[in-house]
Amino acid sequence: MLKKAFGVDCLSDRQIFRWHKAFAEDREDVNDENRAGQPSTSSSDDNVKRVRDLLNTDRRLSVRLIRHYENHCSRKSRESLGMRKACAKLVPKKILGHVNF
Repeated sequence: MLKKAFGVDCLSDRQIFRWHKAFAEDREDVNDENRAGQPSTSSSDDNVKRVRDLLNTDRRLSVRLIRHYENHCSRKSRESLGMRKACAKLVPKKILGHVNF
């Protein structure tokens, strides 16, 4: 019945049962709860600026060296820099265009 009403936007049966259980246990808020684990700080503005400065000093730095210096170089960081990984080097997207490796 839900799949007819909502189509592809319908939650799976498992997710519906999970929500039902949470609300049966007196949960009232639908927002995410705090989770254990490390917070996502790798793509903060300060980190992106430091990596951009590193790349401006030496364009031939590899992803591994950037990770060594800054302890991160995630996909989100590369996206916020506007760069792609090409042969383990970060290259501006404007130069590569739509080249796939």
